[in-house]
Amino acid sequence: MLSQPCPPLPCERGAPYGIVEEHCTVGRRAGIDERRVSTVSQNEHPWGRVDENRTVYVRDGETEREVGQFPDGTPEEALAYFERKYEDLKGQVTLLEARIARELAGGDASEAVGHLQEQLREPAAVGDLESLRSRVEKLAGKAGELGEKQRAEREAARAEALAKRESIVVEAERLAAQPEESVRWKETGAAFEELFNDWQSAQRGGVSVPKAQADALWKRFRKARQSFDTARRAHFARVDAANKEVKDVKERIIARAEALASRGVEGIPAYRGLLDEWKAAGRASRKLDDQLWARFKAAGDVLYQAKAAEVALQDEEYAGNLQAKEALLAEAEPLLQETDRVAARKRLTAFQLRWDEIGRVPREALRDVEGRLKKIEDHVKSLEDEHWRKTNPETKARSEGLRGQLEASIEQLTAEIAAAASPKAKAEAEQKLATQQSWLAALGD
Repeated sequence: MLSQPCPPLPCERGAPYGIVEEHCTVGRRAGIDERRVSTVSQNEHPWGRVDENRTVYVRDGETEREVGQFPDGTPEEALAYFERKYEDLKGQVTLLEARIARELAGGDASEAVGHLQEQLREPAAVGDLESLRSRVEKLAGKAGELGEKQRAEREAARAEALAKRESIVVEAERLAAQPEESVRWKETGAAFEELFNDWQSAQRGGVSVPKAQADALWKRFRKARQSFDTARRAHFARVDAANKEVKDVKERIIARAEALASRGVEGIPAYRGLLDEWKAAGRASRKLDDQLWARFKAAGDVLYQAKAAEVALQDEEYAGNLQAKEALLAEAEPLLQETDRVAARKRLTAFQLRWDEIGRVPREALRDVEGRLKKIEDHVKSLEDEHWRKTNPETKARSEGLRGQLEASIEQLTAEIAAAASPKAKAEAEQKLATQQSWLAALGD
């Protein structure tokens, strides 16, 4: 069979013309003319039709208009082609409806609606175009509402982002305005670093804010941070200078302390004087001051170790004295049971003389033996105090005068109770009587 090219034909109305080149087999497509002469009634569609020239028309409202041609196919294929065009438009409308209903469409929702309206003005498609236009018209209102809502949300988010940056700046300015004497430099430096990280996070991942406002806030933040950095550098420069001055003074004190080592125990008074100078010199940084103190203390340890050696030697010499005093205490402690003040004082005086004759005891035992002796001395003193309290003429006179007054008052109250005319008066008199009788008993014999 021979083949020959078909003549070029337009694709569809309303769009640029294209050239469709196909090779058709004459013998195998001998029935083409018969299909092209099919009657209009055989190619009817609820929303369009195809004429004998394969020209497709759509019923658009009360009118009918040509949408294009489909020369190389059956009428059914021609209608199906333009129906697919309609389905494509319908799909776009359905998708936009879903996006707007779920509030997924961004600020371009109204633009998308306008684009669809333009596409549906005279589309090359076969279908219920009026229905699509109606749906798109409804979307126009919803898109406007969604756009307003999203604009409001953006404005709220922008205001929140500005407030967040404002709070960062205000806190930075507060930190920078602290009086120097109350600033905790390390903590405040860390706080500035955290504020800077917050600013960067807001800038990178937060809602964008107007550049002019963002720049103004950043200038305030930068100024506060620079002010703090300047104050910190000045502070530590002063600290370094003070540390150097204290270090120089204490270095000289250490040198003088170390020079006392050859004097041994005799150098301790001078070392104590140097300790007073050390305290008056002030403090350097903690680390530096600890290092200096370790050297100064080491110089003192040399002196006190010499004193400790001397004390240990003395304690060895005083060990016999300790045994003697412990034996004397064992002999004296029965005085704690003595009630005769005169005998107790006489025996205690004899013990004290012997105590002094024995001499010193080792330092670690001093508190114990002295405490035991003091307990005996306190007992004897208490016997003498009690005797004085009872025999003191002035105290005795006061006691006897008070006793006479109480006895007279008790006698009078007893008579009042006997003659009381009412229970109330009798009860009051009895209460007074009991009180005065207790006072009289406290005076003793």
